[in-house]
Amino acid sequence: MGYRNGIFATIALALSSLALAGVVSTEEYAHAARSEASGLQALTEQVVGGDAVCAEDAKLLSVAPLQIARQ
Repeated sequence: MGYRNGIFATIALALSSLALAGVVSTEEYAHAARSEASGLQALTEQVVGGDAVCAEDAKLLSVAPLQIARQ
């Protein structure tokens, strides 16, 4: 029983490593990583700079494109 669990765990690890390598090698992964890094950089600048975005500003930013599209 223990050997069978070990075999299944090894196969699962190998398949997940292969799948991860396949995802990392695509252009979409690189694009997503760049987007996430730039978002994190922007968030860090906001926090360090002391410019807090209040909830009302965030609400206006999320609603504004919808109002522009309706006009």
